[in-house]
Amino acid sequence: MDTLVDIFGYLTVVLNGINLVAMTMAFGSVLFLTCLALPLAAQLKLSADAVADAGARYARWGGIATAIATLSSLTLNALVLSGTLEMPVLQVAGAFFIEAGIVQVLAAIAIVVVARGHMTRPRVAVLTALALVMLVASLATSHAAARPGERLWMLLATFSHILGAGLWLGGLPAFLSSLGQAQSRDEGAAIGQRYSLMSITGVILIVLGAIGISIGFIGGLQGFYGTAYGAMAATKGVMLGILLLLGLGNFRTIRRFAAGQGESLTRVRRFVEVEIAFAIAILLAAGSITSQPPAIDLTDDRATWAEVVERMTPVIPPRLESPSHDSLAIPALQEKLDKEWRDQQASNRPQAFVPGAGELPPRNADDIAWSEYNHHWAGLVVLLVGLFALLERAGVRWAKHWPLLFLILAGFLFLRSDPETWPMGNVGFWDSFRDPEVVQHRTFVVLIIAFTVFEWGVRTGRWKNQALALVFPVLTTVGGDLLLTHNHAISNIKEQLLIELSHLFLAVLGVAAGAARWMQIRGSGRDARWAGWIWPTCFVLVGLLLLAYREA
Repeated sequence: MDTLVDIFGYLTVVLNGINLVAMTMAFGSVLFLTCLALPLAAQLKLSADAVADAGARYARWGGIATAIATLSSLTLNALVLSGTLEMPVLQVAGAFFIEAGIVQVLAAIAIVVVARGHMTRPRVAVLTALALVMLVASLATSHAAARPGERLWMLLATFSHILGAGLWLGGLPAFLSSLGQAQSRDEGAAIGQRYSLMSITGVILIVLGAIGISIGFIGGLQGFYGTAYGAMAATKGVMLGILLLLGLGNFRTIRRFAAGQGESLTRVRRFVEVEIAFAIAILLAAGSITSQPPAIDLTDDRATWAEVVERMTPVIPPRLESPSHDSLAIPALQEKLDKEWRDQQASNRPQAFVPGAGELPPRNADDIAWSEYNHHWAGLVVLLVGLFALLERAGVRWAKHWPLLFLILAGFLFLRSDPETWPMGNVGFWDSFRDPEVVQHRTFVVLIIAFTVFEWGVRTGRWKNQALALVFPVLTTVGGDLLLTHNHAISNIKEQLLIELSHLFLAVLGVAAGAARWMQIRGSGRDARWAGWIWPTCFVLVGLLLLAYREA
């Protein structure tokens, strides 16, 4: 139970994000059936059943994932609530959020069951009703449902936001599959044009909901840059802008395709694949937002614009000399406690830091210098990676070995990212996993090593399977997604928020790099060419941001 409480905050953020991705796909796939598959059934002819099956299939998968994520979240919350309040689990089960979650689970399971049959109009009508029940149940536990006074307006704004996300983002997997089922140019054009109308409607609903949410939950400009809630919302807005540009490009491609101007559905599908990557990142960011208190409720612990500007001003020159490990706050405090323990001959050795205890570890000036040193050297390595990748792109053959630089980064992060834990600190290897931040750092190390092994094999020609080449963009995108859940500011402490701001820029660049590399591999012609220059540039920018990182 103690370990569960330790990592509760981080698991909540992750489960919220997964649940939102799954629910949006289930809800969006049902809307895809309602608004596209059935209305176009007569026009699609041979591919009508295949298009309907695509919508039903993703509705089932989304329903299964929603049920699992919601049940996991309910179980986690019930166990932690029962353990911390010393209440029986059955008594906790009567809480309103548990009841609403159970309704959501039952609706998701019902969607899975109903979506297994042939997609007739009555069956799709039932699926639509179930999807609405699932959506309303999720709204019952949202920030909007807890607002005093303006609850109705905030519920309407949140409903508009989620409905728009379902119409546009949630239906993307079914749309992608349906494009592959089209039997003729006319069918492909009909599917594309119909989904474009759904997407435009979804964008309008998302924007209307975002305006209401910004007014009701953020309140003003300082709420965006001075709080964790607002900063994550702004990050989500940036990625939504990128997604809008991708959607606009697809919209124009579909129009040219329908007019017989030489475009292909394959190009549309590649852009949809990239859209899905950004859609997942946006929904994970939204899940992270739900774990934060609304910005408008925080008045005392906000960062000012001057503090943000100061923190984002680079350290010149970068800090490339490290303080000694013994001078850090935790080792120094541990040495003092050990001396007192030996002098008093006490039985239990006191610990300067207990991972996952819910308290921020003590820090001094050398801790800040240590962290800046880590970020700056990591930035130098990533900058070299980006530059060498650009050289390879320009035709320099020996530069193809750039992935090996990431092994240096992995070893560096493993040793230095958490100096209070093994192998440098007193906290043991397994005990360190009680701290969510340590878990995230170790996960990044594993991802970096996996990325290195696969990409170097692809670059040197040892592995020729295209599926192995896709490991790079997938892991890079996952790394960006994890940064969206790598939330230093989970308690919205101002100092931690100022650290978090730089990580949000890195997250957007990580997702963009992964998406561009995916397009380079899967795309063709000019799309693959420009994508091949974009992702190394993203790495260069990541390196520069890390070199500019500061904590004081």
